[in-house]
Amino acid sequence: MQIEMLYSKIHRATVTDANLNYVGSITIDEELMEAAKLRVGQKVDILNINNGERFQTYVIKGERGKREICLNGAAARKAHPGDKIIIVAYAYMSEDELALYEPTIVLVNENNDIDEIINYM
Repeated sequence: MQIEMLYSKIHRATVTDANLNYVGSITIDEELMEAAKLRVGQKVDILNINNGERFQTYVIKGERGKREICLNGAAARKAHPGDKIIIVAYAYMSEDELALYEPTIVLVNENNDIDEIINYM
């Protein structure tokens, strides 16, 4: 049996830009992607703390060190610069994998700098 579980998340990231005229996705600073173990093209859920919107998109790698969190295409209608969001990724795991896996939680500050990385469960 495969069970869909939390894989990783970036918690309380600040949206830095919204680009309606781009072909869909969310651009995430490369360093934040690495910390959260996210991959280019990976499906993620976006949870907007400011307005309650919840939607799915995929990851595009942003420039390392810019701390960019940019919603692109239709997703740009779901959040505004300054909004706080949670970026969540899931993975299907077997019972054996579940026994060993710990999700990664990346906590960021107002500037999208990494405050803490937590592995738990």
